[in-house]
Amino acid sequence: MLAGCSGGDSSRGSHRYTQRDVECMERAIFFEANRSSREGMIAVGTVVMNRVASDEFPNTVCGVVGQKNQFAPGVLTRPMNSKALPDVREAARAVLSGERQAGVRNARFFHTAGYSFPYDNMHYVLVAGGNAFYEKRKSHLVTQRVPPPPIDR
Repeated sequence: MLAGCSGGDSSRGSHRYTQRDVECMERAIFFEANRSSREGMIAVGTVVMNRVASDEFPNTVCGVVGQKNQFAPGVLTRPMNSKALPDVREAARAVLSGERQAGVRNARFFHTAGYSFPYDNMHYVLVAGGNAFYEKRKSHLVTQRVPPPPIDR
C-alpha cells in the first residue's frame, strides 16, 4: 500500500491506498491524459484527489473515478494498453503519495482544452496536458473566463 496524504492536505494525516485505489487512479490518468505530459497527468490526478477531499463527491478514489458521466466512458472497464502505461503508473503513484500539480489549486473540474462552453461559472486556473482545469464559482467571482496558456513544455 502507498502512504499518502488524503486529499492533499497534510493536516488530515496519513492515508493508506489499496491496490484498487492505485488502479482507479491509473485508469483516470490513462483515459484522460495518457497522451499528455507528466504535468497533465499529475493535474488529472490532482482533480481526482480534490474531489475525494470534497463533501460534494464520493470519498474514495474509485468512487470518484467511477462516478457516472464524470470521466471518460468505460474508464473502469476498458483495456489499458499503451506504451504510456509506465508513465501513467508512475504519475498515479506520485499523486497517491502526495504530489500535486500546484496550478490546479482547488479545481475539481476539467475538459479538453480548446472547447468552450456557454456557462458563466467556470473560473479557469490551468491548461496542462491538453486539458483545461477550472473551479466552479458564482458568476460574479469568476475572474478568468478564458483558459490560461498551457504550461506543458
